[in-house]
Amino acid sequence: MIDNWRQTFVDLTYLIAAITFIFALKQLSAPRTARNGNILAMIGMGLAIIGTFVSHEISRNYILIVIAMIIGGGGGYLAARQVRMTQMPQMVAAFNGMGGLAVALVSLGDYLNRDEISTGAAIAIVLGVIIGSISFSGSVIAFLKLQELMKRRSVTFPNQHLTNLIGLGVALVLGIIVLIVGEGALAHTLLVLIFLGSLAIGTSAVLPIGGADMPVVIAILNSASGLGTALAGFSLNNQSLIVAGTLVGASGGLLTYFMARAMNRSVLNVMIGDFGAHAKVSAPGAGPIAEEQPIRSTTAEDAAVSLAYSNKVIIVPGYGLAVAQAQHGVRELGDLLKDRGVNVKYAIHPVAGRMPGHMNVLLAEANVPYDDLYEMDRINEEFGSADVALVVGANDVTNPAARNDPSSPIYGMPVLNVDQAQSIVVLKRSMKPGFAGIENALFYNPKTSLLFGDAKQSIEHLIAAVKEA
Repeated sequence: MIDNWRQTFVDLTYLIAAITFIFALKQLSAPRTARNGNILAMIGMGLAIIGTFVSHEISRNYILIVIAMIIGGGGGYLAARQVRMTQMPQMVAAFNGMGGLAVALVSLGDYLNRDEISTGAAIAIVLGVIIGSISFSGSVIAFLKLQELMKRRSVTFPNQHLTNLIGLGVALVLGIIVLIVGEGALAHTLLVLIFLGSLAIGTSAVLPIGGADMPVVIAILNSASGLGTALAGFSLNNQSLIVAGTLVGASGGLLTYFMARAMNRSVLNVMIGDFGAHAKVSAPGAGPIAEEQPIRSTTAEDAAVSLAYSNKVIIVPGYGLAVAQAQHGVRELGDLLKDRGVNVKYAIHPVAGRMPGHMNVLLAEANVPYDDLYEMDRINEEFGSADVALVVGANDVTNPAARNDPSSPIYGMPVLNVDQAQSIVVLKRSMKPGFAGIENALFYNPKTSLLFGDAKQSIEHLIAAVKEA
């Protein structure tokens, strides 16, 4: 009787947790409700943990679970407290990696410690090992590149895509052999080889990452870790893991699709590892564009006059804003212009920054009104009526070569129509190319003026100058 009540309580707890996860995901779809979504997700995870504790299947492992929770929870808390907003993409990559590693190790350990295993559970375990390992090693490479601990641009070798596909095929074949063999030393050895081989596949698949493909890669890794979690849930017969993993995998898959569409790339093209491998790296300030037209620099005082006496200003944030931590200054400048009767809007490109929604997170942190944030599809037609487009650290997502230069590596990628504004002011530290490693034709546009310097300091100078204008 007690076991029946216990199982009923566990099932009910998992059901409530699953419903909570679904509502949390819905809340996370908009910046205005994202905080509530995080709270709901934490509540749901707390309920799932309670259900797991009550489950009789782990009654002998309470101490180990508590120790693991203290280590993991403490590490996560310290990381979340200390990480800067500019490091959020790295943190997301690290969390994706930890999720993938957990899935792979849990699946591997589950198989090695079972005396009997069903075919369905064995399939889930083999796939969990493959997907979890690829997600982990791929996330590690993404983290190292984002943290600039290794070469940011493409790292390739001959027949890399073919090698990746062959490696994945071999892993699947070994997995089928494991299913046929069932149990024993041979199956265990093959599963360990699948684990090690999948780590190599994930590393090789993400090494070619380069340019503005980073948000797409993060979305793929997020989806993979979610799918792996769902598979682990099937092998462990844990409904909460199945629901949570499915939600993460599905949402990550949709995010991958939308990010790829924003890059004008097919999902298949992204999935096979063609992450900007053909981008051309240009020397800062060099190239045929620079020879045809020199750049035009400006001062904070001159730029402030253009801003202060405009009717409409569109602010375009980019990764340079994140690096300089200039989001609060940008919000103050926007409020100052509004007080002068200027219509101020913020143009958000889907892949601006280093992860999906990066600019939304930064501006929300600075309390920029959500109604002032406009996605690319909504704002692009308005650049033609803008007196000034103020570009703060954005590069590749404003490059008009994506529309009119077939030889450009980013040709066909939808970009913000900044070049259609009456006047363009670009805040930039130097003429160094963006993450794609190519020159931005916008900087040589006769309507463009460049204000060189740290974005945060430049914004502060603009604020002071606008006040005196």
